[in-house]
This record gives sequence, C-alpha cells and structure tokens, in this order.
Amino acid sequence: MVLLPVIVSAVYLWTRASDQYASTFAFSIRSEEASSGIELLGGIADLSGSGANDSDILYDYLRSQHLVEKMQTSLDLANLWSLPERDPIFAFEKTGLIEDLHKHWDRMIDISHDSTRGIIEVRARAFSPEDARLINEEILDHSGELINQINNIAHEDAVRYALDDLQRTKARLSQARTALTEFRVLNEMVDPGVNISTQTSLVATLEAQLTETLIEIAMLSANTRRSDTRLSQAIQRQNVLQSRIDQERSKRTIGTGEAGKQGMARLFGEYEKLIVEVEFTEQSYQIARAGFDAAISDARRNTRYLAAHILPTKADKSLFPKRGLILSFIALGTFLLWALISLVGFSSLDRR
Repeated sequence: MVLLPVIVSAVYLWTRASDQYASTFAFSIRSEEASSGIELLGGIADLSGSGANDSDILYDYLRSQHLVEKMQTSLDLANLWSLPERDPIFAFEKTGLIEDLHKHWDRMIDISHDSTRGIIEVRARAFSPEDARLINEEILDHSGELINQINNIAHEDAVRYALDDLQRTKARLSQARTALTEFRVLNEMVDPGVNISTQTSLVATLEAQLTETLIEIAMLSANTRRSDTRLSQAIQRQNVLQSRIDQERSKRTIGTGEAGKQGMARLFGEYEKLIVEVEFTEQSYQIARAGFDAAISDARRNTRYLAAHILPTKADKSLFPKRGLILSFIALGTFLLWALISLVGFSSLDRR
C-alpha cells in the first residue's frame, strides 16, 4: 500500500513526466485621477498612485474563462499544453471544451495579488521556456487591452457627465439673464440702486437750492415791498423747486405713503435676488466649463495604464514538476492511509 504507489510514482515522475518551465512577470496599475472643476479653478492638481479597484478587476479577469478563450484564439493553448504525448497526467488532454481548458489554466497559471499595494504577479508554466514566456507576453497584452477599455469607458462617462452639467448650467444662466432683462424692461431701470443714488443726489441738490431761495425770499420780504419783481421771481423759483423735489421723491416709491416705500423695497429686493442668481450661475457655468475642458483633456491621454516592473522572464532551468515534493506527499498520504487501515483492522481484531 505504501511502497508500490511510491515506486510507481517515482518511475513516472523521473521517466515520463515532462519538464515544465516557468515564466514570471509582475505589474501594477497606475492611475492619474482627474481634478474637479473647483480644484482646476484653484490651481490644484491631484495625481494618485495605483488604483486598487482596477487591480481587483484585472485579477478577476486573469482568472476568467473569457481570457482563456481569447488566449486559445491567439495562441492555441490547448496545443501548447498537450505537446508531451507520454505525460497524460501533466499534459492537457484535448477535449474541445473550454471548461476543461479553463481548469487546466488554473493548474498552469499561478496568479498572486497584493491588494494593499495593488501589485499582481503572474507565473505561467509550459513545456518549453519560449512557450512560457510567450504565454505571459500574451497575458500582458490582453491585460493592457482591458485597462484601455476601462480607461475609455471612464473617459466617455466623464465627458458625458461634464457635458450634461455644462448644458444644464448654461441653460440656467440663460434663464437667469433673461429674467434680469425682463425685470429691467418692465421697470424701465437698469439698476434700482444706481437710480435711487442718482435721484437722492439730485434731490439733495434741489433742496440746497430751495434753501437758498427761501433765504433769499426772507431777505427780500424784510427789505423790499411786496410788489418787488425780485420777490415774485424768488417765490416762483421756490414753487418750481418744491414741485421738482416732490416729483423726484415720487419716483423713489411705487404708490403713495408707506405702501409706496414698501413697494420700492420689494422691487429692490427682487433685483438683488436676480443679480445673485446671475452671479451664482455664472460661477457655476465657469466651474462646469472648466470640468468639461478637463474631461476632454483627460480623454486625449491615458489616465490609467499598466506598469510592468518585472517583464516576462525566460527560464534556463526546469523547476516543475516538483518531483521530490510530489513524491513526498504521495508517500505521506499512502503511509497515513495504511496506518489508518491498520489501526481499524487491529481494533476489529481486538474486539473479537
């Protein structure tokens, strides 16, 4: 039970098992994240390191049946792994089923993923050093294609969202400016604050002239007769000035009395609200425009790229299969099985 399986395994491993050569390469995914519109306006750039999420996606892709199908199409993996005809255990048996090839892929391709650093290491085995390195080079090419696809999808989404944001803020800015224009046309004033300031200055000037006229009337009344033409002219100027002051004051209110003052306050408040809306939408439009320009700029270059810090190697020595390790496991397994059966047998004899 122990010696016979060990002897048969040893004979097979050292006489029929074909040498396997390993090729190794390692890479990480570097990403340059796009800055937001606000950061762009502030002159802030954001460059990040490797993207952990992208490396997780690529790790699953390297173990997927889809990649095996693409590798079979480009390299004919089934033929490469079935070359040793006298090694039915380690060589691939052509069945024409992709599921069987996928299972053999898991045996011949070792993939390790360091999620903390975003580094993926791939070791491919084949029955010649050239085939092993060729498999790894093909894996590297397909991995780069996937990263480019992810990059293109991300850029398309970023450009589409930035364009939607730009169009939305542009329409909002147009509405705000239209509302402000309608307000100015309806009320026949460009800026109520400027109008009020101008009218206040004019009223102050008229009141100063009215004061001078009243002083002049008082002096003429004290020193001349009522029939004096200078007095009548001064009184007429007083009436004109007073009438003009009343007209200018009436322009500052809508209606009469306290209600008129409140109407003017509401008018001024509405104007300020429209001005704030225009200013806010102009800033939003500038930010959206900067974001759209940044998205277009990023779309013209790769913000994600696969950086291979260890290129596919070519082996000079066969390291697989690990004959000594495999034989040790077989010997240990058969010995434990023999010991278990022996214990059960002796236990049965003792009970009798």
